Formats: sequence, C-alpha cells, structure tokens
Amino acid sequence: MEGGKGLVCVTGGTGFIASWLIMRLLESGYTVRATVRPDPERKKDISYLTNLPGAAEKLQIFYADLEKPDSFNEAIQGCSGVFHLAHPVEFSDKEQEEAVTKRSVEATIGILKACIDSKTVKRVVYTSSTTAVLFSGNGQEMVDESAWTDVDLFRSANLMATSYVAAKTKTERAAIEFAEENGMDLVTVVPSLVVGSFICSRVPSSVYMGLALILGNKDQYSFLIKSSMVHVDDVARAHIFLFECPNAKGRYICSSDEILLNEMSEFLSARYPHLQIPTPDSLKDIKGYEICSISSKKLLDCGFTYQHGLGDMFDGAIQSCKEKGLI
Repeated sequence: MEGGKGLVCVTGGTGFIASWLIMRLLESGYTVRATVRPDPERKKDISYLTNLPGAAEKLQIFYADLEKPDSFNEAIQGCSGVFHLAHPVEFSDKEQEEAVTKRSVEATIGILKACIDSKTVKRVVYTSSTTAVLFSGNGQEMVDESAWTDVDLFRSANLMATSYVAAKTKTERAAIEFAEENGMDLVTVVPSLVVGSFICSRVPSSVYMGLALILGNKDQYSFLIKSSMVHVDDVARAHIFLFECPNAKGRYICSSDEILLNEMSEFLSARYPHLQIPTPDSLKDIKGYEICSISSKKLLDCGFTYQHGLGDMFDGAIQSCKEKGLI
C-alpha cells in the first residue's frame, strides 16, 4: 500500500476535519492509516472514507479507542507522520471536566509515546483549538500563539463547554511539554471555528454553531458575538503544509476571517435572500463573552495562503446541510 509521499496516520478519522484531511492526503499522494472508534457490530457507516478517490489502494482503517492508548500502536507503527485529531467529544458538560481532561491527556501522551517507540515517525501534527488561546484574560485586543486560555477564568465565566475548553487547553500544553522533554518534533494547529462543506455523516458541531442564524439556533447566538472562522479545507491544507514544512515549529493559529454577529446577519441576508435570517436589529440585545481577535501571522509568514473566505464557508456548509435534509 505504501508509495507516493509515504505512510501517515490520522487519528479520529471519522471526524469533520480528519475526514477532510484524509481526502486531501490521499489526493496529495500519501498512503493513510485512519483510526476510528471500535465498532464490533460494524453498524457505523464509514463509506464516506472508504469510497474516497484512491481509498481502495491507499487507505487502511484501524480500530482504536482513546480509553486504551495502546490500541493506536499498530496504526502508528511504520508511519513517517501522525496527525492526531481524535479527542473526547463533550460539549454539553454532562461528563465531569476532570474525567474528560484526564482521558484526553492520557490518550495523547500514549499516542506520542507510540510515535517515539515506532522509530519511524518524524513529525506529529496535533490539532488543538483557539479555545486554548482566546480566554487568556490578558486584556489584549489581538493575541497570537503565545497566549494560553486561563481555564479557571473561563470556568468562572459560567459559559458552556467548559470540559471541552479545559481538555483542549491542558492536552495541548501536556503534548508540547512531553515533546520538549523527549526531543520530539511536534507541531500544533490551532484552528478557530471551522465551517464549510463536510463529508462526515453527521453535521459537525462547529458547522451547527456557524449556521446558527440560518438554522434558528438561538441558544448559539451568544457565541457568535464576534467570530473568528476558517474553512475546513484551509485547516486540512494547513495540517499538510505544516507537516511538510521543514522549519515548522510550535503552535500555529489557523483562522482566516473575523465577523461580528450583526455583520454576519447582513452578510447572510444579502447572500441568501431566500432564507429567513434574523435582522441586526433583532440581535442587538444578544449578550456574549467578548473575545479577543487572533492572529495567523506566524502561519502566513511560513508561506501558507488561505484559499477560502466567508462565502465559501457558508456556501459549502449550507449545501452539505441541504444534502442531509436540514435546510
């Protein structure tokens, strides 16, 4: 199965970003091993992965569970690179923050150890989130990769998804610390709200949030007071770019656009006049956490270029939702 650009592993292969990344890796000539959660009865439909162009020859599915980090060893053995995207998904805070964080950190460290033990993995690209950056409490209007979310500060704000924010922040910190202690080549991608087309079977949570004004999800409006956004294709391309870039090092924020809630209302109303979009006036009393702006300068300075804007993000997301019968 090997050949082309070599053999890489993508963890959490059924996810939004991961599935798109697998598609792009196959197109770029890589042979891919994708890990998915165990499915003993084979009830989960992963045909959107196995039917990708080139998948029959260059994609292999491995079953692995974050609860058992050793289960990733087989998929990683022999790979030249690992894209670690698998993460415990817990946005509702039903599960205790400590449990989600512990599972995420232990799984990630276990996967990084497997990379070292393989003797073949040259670089690991870990997918974080700007939730690990945005809530630093430093009062700056614009932050870069030097900023870290203050989990205690975020928790005190009584916002949703504390478990997710805490786990993402603490896992990225733990991964970077482990890599530094063990001389590992680790790069982290820190994307903002990811919107765009999707090939995975379910509507991704970030798309669901990004389309809140279109889908009428009023409970999500407060999270869009000021949104930093990026197209899923640009995120996938950034992963591959940073994997291949010889001088890549550390964290890289990946975010192409920023838009305020009232601006989003005006943009969507003009672009999709057939849809019922809340007016800016109807949204003027929406309150939310005032987040700072974020800078992608480090990524751009490396030579990366974004290929998609807000129009592509919403066009793709809406089309995919139509295909799923949601719009």
